[in-house]
Amino acid sequence: MTATSTETREAVLGISAFYHDSAATILVDGRIVAAAQEERFTRKKHDSSFPINACRFVLDEAGIKFEDLRAVAFYDKPFLKFERLLETYHAFVPKGFASFVSAVPVWIKEKLFMKRSISGYLAELGGGTVPMYFPEHHLSHAASAFYPSPFAEAAIVTIDGVGEWATTTTGFGQGSEISILKELQFPHSVGLLYSAFTYYTGFVVNSGEYKLMGLAPYGNPSSARTLDFREKITTDLVDIREDGSIVLNMDWFDYATGLTMVKEEKWQKLFGIPRRNAETEITQAYMDMALAIQLVTEEIVLRLARTAKELTGSKNLVLAGGVALNCVANGKILKAGFFDDLWIQPAAGDAGGALGAAYAVWYIRDGHQRRITPRCDAMSGAYLGPEFSNKDIRRTIEKYGAIARYVDDFQELAAEVAGKLAEGSVVAWFQGRMEFGPRALGNRSILGDARNPEMQKKINLKIKYREGFRPFAPSVLAEDLEELFELDRQSPYMLLVTTIRVDKQIPVPAGFEEKGLYERLYFPRSDLPAITHIDYSARIQSVSRETNPRYWRLIQEFKKLTGYGVIVNTSFNVRGEPIVCGPEDAYRCFMRTEIDYLVLGDYVLDKKDQPRAIDGEEQPVQFPLD
Repeated sequence: MTATSTETREAVLGISAFYHDSAATILVDGRIVAAAQEERFTRKKHDSSFPINACRFVLDEAGIKFEDLRAVAFYDKPFLKFERLLETYHAFVPKGFASFVSAVPVWIKEKLFMKRSISGYLAELGGGTVPMYFPEHHLSHAASAFYPSPFAEAAIVTIDGVGEWATTTTGFGQGSEISILKELQFPHSVGLLYSAFTYYTGFVVNSGEYKLMGLAPYGNPSSARTLDFREKITTDLVDIREDGSIVLNMDWFDYATGLTMVKEEKWQKLFGIPRRNAETEITQAYMDMALAIQLVTEEIVLRLARTAKELTGSKNLVLAGGVALNCVANGKILKAGFFDDLWIQPAAGDAGGALGAAYAVWYIRDGHQRRITPRCDAMSGAYLGPEFSNKDIRRTIEKYGAIARYVDDFQELAAEVAGKLAEGSVVAWFQGRMEFGPRALGNRSILGDARNPEMQKKINLKIKYREGFRPFAPSVLAEDLEELFELDRQSPYMLLVTTIRVDKQIPVPAGFEEKGLYERLYFPRSDLPAITHIDYSARIQSVSRETNPRYWRLIQEFKKLTGYGVIVNTSFNVRGEPIVCGPEDAYRCFMRTEIDYLVLGDYVLDKKDQPRAIDGEEQPVQFPLD
């Protein structure tokens, strides 16, 4: 981008790194110019390494040289985290010796002297000395939630696994100031409680929590087993206080000083089922367990929200931290009516901490006055990553000898792609700037017809190569939202779950709850079966003409053909890989799946026309299924 003189532009580089989902962001004169996760460049999912590629990207996008930065902000305080590590081992001695001898040498060698380590990485970006700051982890989360929100004042709740000591905080933001009013400290953690059940049901901690949330609706809410699981969780594992704070019974958990999340033998005796091994059958007992912990989590989150209201008196709430990605719980907060309005940071996890750290320096350290646009957040739709020109796309097409057709009229392109979707084709849609955060929001997306009862199965098993029970989100025209869903406000970041309107629902037969997983899964519950989950819910993305005009136009063209302004939207990647970043990533993913068409900018690629091999590899490659 063309930049004015750096003498008149103050820029802060924000960084998160070394745990999971490393990222970099840049603020210029307090405005978010660019943000991206390192995984998109390295192609290593949840990459925790120093985000050197993301840093280069955001600096280039802003037109800022490293030596001209006002500051670098890192998203937590390493010394406080090390203090927590040592005090935890001391508190549990002699337990945890194996974990101690594994973790502490790494800390002493690499993490204790984090500032020196970070400085070494930053030296690759340019010369000069730039001031470096270390806001606390949950302050970074709070800043990421409040400062880009459209609210002049708001209650702030941050919930995740653990930062330094804090695992949950409640605060208040007003103007340019943030006050932390309450915090819950390690080892008592809502995020780690949920992750413990992620682990026990056979999914990967720090990446499989959304699978656990997606599995929960298959649990039977009225079954004796579900009720028993919930009672055991709240009686034996966790004491939930009236204000939403919790006390975990650490006799049942092993994450504080051990090498696993839970004490498996004790859990098996308590719940009557062993830990599920990954890739094995998911029986009804694990579905009921998923539902039980989801319900417990919702209870805790609702109590925290109510307490935030009582402490602040605010009519607005903002959320961040990994648990804020639990969009079912978010929907319950909204429905509870504690607050008039709710805003959730789209990059709610550690990646968003990079943004919050930069904001903390800009507003709290430097004391700048906050600029607020009512009813409009500062995230630019989360479209903050790299963008690629048609020239870049042509270079990829030529490199692979691909066959592509250029369409110079976007209206014509949108109408053509809408027709392909209506005919039942699956289309990979690569446009504009890549999204920041875990959700694809219409620029790095795989799209399908929400009316097609076979679409969920096709995309899960033949394209994403992932568990068949996983639900898909609808992208719906902002102006059509209330015609289809029980939601009275926009949801641009796919962070709210609501139900499809009753008049669109198809009742299930009596006794249907006793059927097997996939028999229940593939029963159409509405006239939009591909996006209607088993409990009639959907994770909504509302699409506005102002924020993403090309994606909006595509859905509008689909509505002209079908009468429905809604399509299936899932991230453009396969299981185990990050969302695609550049056109080369997109082409390779396209060729290794059964996606029918790829739209790269203004180019359309038909799978039937393409070479049969890429890098000498016959296509498509088959990935393992559950």
